[in-house]
Amino acid sequence: MTITAEALDFCALWEDALPFDQFVAEATTAQALWRGVHRQARLPEWAIEQAIALAPFRMLVLAEDWCNDAVSTIPILQRLAESVPGVELRVVRRDEHPEVMDQYLSDGARAIPIVIATNAACLELGHWGSRPSELQEWFRANLGMPKPELNREVRRWYARDRGESTLREVLGLVR
Repeated sequence: MTITAEALDFCALWEDALPFDQFVAEATTAQALWRGVHRQARLPEWAIEQAIALAPFRMLVLAEDWCNDAVSTIPILQRLAESVPGVELRVVRRDEHPEVMDQYLSDGARAIPIVIATNAACLELGHWGSRPSELQEWFRANLGMPKPELNREVRRWYARDRGESTLREVLGLVR
């Protein structure tokens, strides 16, 4: 039987999902990096103002601790959840929830992170992932680049962007 996104019980997934701090505490890969990105995350005032105007909403994130794209984006979204009353974030491990992941494939791949925005009634508002659109376009155009160089350039892009593209695109789901 095929499960459709409409058939997913986002309330039950939310209840089973991990708070960000627990997800990071249980990380077996790059735990220090997760903590460092979260500690250094600074939110632009526009993002806080927009989230306040849109709250309440939830961000249910499909991720794994080894994912460089997740560690570059999710701590920033967690900082938003900590800063704005009515905004919440929890993490579902991709590998433990293939039925959810398979509803949010990126070009047929199980690419993460995926952020599923829901309202307080657990209705999906939209989903985002696995990278900001500008970076994803650049990535697709440069797939022929040697992997170490490609990964280095992706990390540079995230460092320059400081999470602004992720914030803009995820908040756009909630509007």
